[in-house]
Amino acid sequence: MSTPQTPMPQAPPEWQGAPGASYHPGHPGYTSPIPVVRTHLGHAIASEWTKIRSVRSTMWTLGVFMLLVVGIGLLAGVLVGDSSEGDLGGESALALGFFGLLLGSMCVITLGVLTTASEYGTGMIRTTMTACPSRGRVLTAKAIVFFTLAFTVTLVSAGFVALVQVSLVTNAREPSGAEWLKGTVGVSLYIALLGLLSLLVGSIIRHSAGAITIMIAAVLAPLVIALFMFSSSLEGLRTALFEYSIPNQLSIFYANSLSESGPSGWDPLWIILGVTAVTFAGAVALQEKRDV
Repeated sequence: MSTPQTPMPQAPPEWQGAPGASYHPGHPGYTSPIPVVRTHLGHAIASEWTKIRSVRSTMWTLGVFMLLVVGIGLLAGVLVGDSSEGDLGGESALALGFFGLLLGSMCVITLGVLTTASEYGTGMIRTTMTACPSRGRVLTAKAIVFFTLAFTVTLVSAGFVALVQVSLVTNAREPSGAEWLKGTVGVSLYIALLGLLSLLVGSIIRHSAGAITIMIAAVLAPLVIALFMFSSSLEGLRTALFEYSIPNQLSIFYANSLSESGPSGWDPLWIILGVTAVTFAGAVALQEKRDV
């Protein structure tokens, strides 16, 4: 009677890695099939684009923004176009788009804050920083993705409303090329920068409700406070609050300022660009000093 033979142990299979794959010294005989590449800003932008487009709040917020801008703009165009009164006092029909954009800017502000502050609230920022330890790169990628998205959506909405309003209001002055540029591209850049400023404030505050409250106060508080400054000694401060309030700066793109002095032309765009740049530098500096 023959005794059963013990099977000989087989050697583990050798892993064949992909070209450019890495070998891990701690695990002899194993080569990762995933090539190791140095990450760059493009990877961070792709990650942030995936996150912002896959969140339902982005679609809802931008949907409400377009509804407000297009709905209020078209309603204003229809009402003024059907009016039996004379012309618009020498103004072009582009100025009617101001009302929808002013109200819709609240949606862009909210989305900008949520882009960063919501990650701190849910704890997802830890995963983000683990995948990309360069905090400045993460904030830059968020800024690029959000600004591009906000500018594109605003430009499409404002451009569509402007075209329809000019065709509806026949008793208004024909806008010039410079007015078309300011009423579409200019105001879209301003709204996108306002949303980007909100994103940076959300990164600094790290609390959604607090950052949204601060930004809404920055938009509305100067104008509201100035309305109740009746004292003659406060005339200079009241005028400054009127001139540099965000609603007044937004109206300048439609040549419809609340005051005769103060910013004009493209000045509002340079003002908010400077404020946003300073806030961005402060947000990056704070990120480097803080824990996640």
